[in-house]
Amino acid sequence: MEGRNQTRVTEFILLGLSDEGELQSLLFWPFLSMYLVTFTGNLLMILAIITDSRLHTPMYFFLSNLSFSDICFTSTTVPKMLLNIQTQSRAISYKGCLSQMYFFMLFGVLDTFLLTVMAYDRFVAICQPLHYMVIMNPKFCGILLLGSWVLSIFNSLLHDLLILRLSFCTDLEIFHFFCELNQVIQLACSDTFLNDLMIYLTSGLLGVVPLTGILSSYSRIVTSILRISSVRGKYKAFSTCGSHLLVVSLFYGTCLGVYLSSAAAQNSRASAIASVMYTVVTPMLNPFIYGLRNRDIKQALGKPLAAGRSQHIRCFVSG
Repeated sequence: MEGRNQTRVTEFILLGLSDEGELQSLLFWPFLSMYLVTFTGNLLMILAIITDSRLHTPMYFFLSNLSFSDICFTSTTVPKMLLNIQTQSRAISYKGCLSQMYFFMLFGVLDTFLLTVMAYDRFVAICQPLHYMVIMNPKFCGILLLGSWVLSIFNSLLHDLLILRLSFCTDLEIFHFFCELNQVIQLACSDTFLNDLMIYLTSGLLGVVPLTGILSSYSRIVTSILRISSVRGKYKAFSTCGSHLLVVSLFYGTCLGVYLSSAAAQNSRASAIASVMYTVVTPMLNPFIYGLRNRDIKQALGKPLAAGRSQHIRCFVSG
């Protein structure tokens, strides 16, 4: 590091998913399609939950916030990638990179907290059904949501402030389609011990602890379900948490896959390709998982669609 010249950085270079310009251009339409599906699907989920009074329950309250977080999470990376492909530019400003890291970490961590809170919600609903509305009252749900936001904001702000103290070298190329924290730190010429230490500490606290909470909740849920005598009762109990369990498995499974691929591969480009799963694909699939497996969501989504069709028919007849 000492052999590389230090410079006052004004921008970074995002190398994207490929060095070949033609291949980069081919990625535009698939990523634009996935982004539009993600945005539309999660927005429909939010609107369905807001407009249908039957969905004004703690579970759907947290689900609507998860959908909002997924929209923001994807919007921090994909639009900039699409813009760079269209303009054939790979540059991102220093301030833009800091902003992207901040919001990416904020909504990424918020997702983990919301999934944890939703697991606790399912635990209370299945293991303590008679006390569910007493425990998961609006005030407590608000506190859980506020706590998730505060911790996520604090974590993102901490890492961004630690980045500001670093000086960077002339090599400012990032083997990713967005400003990934670890790769930005690797470009620094100054001492990064404190940055690395904070990454390990926050990853442990904000990654392992929520996952432990989820596993603990589901271990008790499974124990309670196994005590139910009837097969129908077991199926009904499991169906209330099946969608959430699938989303948790998809989110943590892809994140773990990215971590293992980046640890095993010498080329960090492999990590960039693998990260597409949890940054783009998982947020896109969440509305389908909840919508297709949840009868209340399907009915709520069917109402505005049916109203739209009837309005179209009336306009056609009157015309």
